[in-house]
Amino acid sequence: MADLAKFGVLPLDHCVPDVLMPGLKVVFCGTALGRVSAQSRAYYAHPGNFFWRTLSATGLTSELIAAKDYVRVREFGIGLTDLCKRHFGNDNELPSGAFDTSALRDKMLKYKPDVLAFTSKTGAAAFLQRATGAVHLGFHIETIGATRIYVLPSPSGQARVFWNQQTWQDLADAVS
Repeated sequence: MADLAKFGVLPLDHCVPDVLMPGLKVVFCGTALGRVSAQSRAYYAHPGNFFWRTLSATGLTSELIAAKDYVRVREFGIGLTDLCKRHFGNDNELPSGAFDTSALRDKMLKYKPDVLAFTSKTGAAAFLQRATGAVHLGFHIETIGATRIYVLPSPSGQARVFWNQQTWQDLADAVS
């Protein structure tokens, strides 16, 4: 992994699998794994990331889940995926064309969660094919079949200046 780390490419055996199944109330979709998550092989694993604390604080989970135990989100009707499964790193480090929006659409049509929640405006902008500045937080009019689309501020510590837990709470209230 050390040699690959400088290129941000994940070998297939380092990919973190999706946590998807029918009947989920919400699937959280990130852009790509960060470096710590790729090394840990776990979603949102950087200790400065607000993801796991926010799930608990908003009542989306009834307890704080450790990143290494990420598959437990299924117990709470939650799924996890990323737009980019073959690369890792900050959004600005990902190669052009790294986001597989068709695969994400296919997954949502197959599993039919109530809500697809992007954990960044960057991911949502790529999926919705519009500029990041034209993407608002909250629900969007677009759907994927019956799956509603919701955009959240990034829980990454690097995006702390844009953090707003209320948007996450609004989602929690909507899917409870």
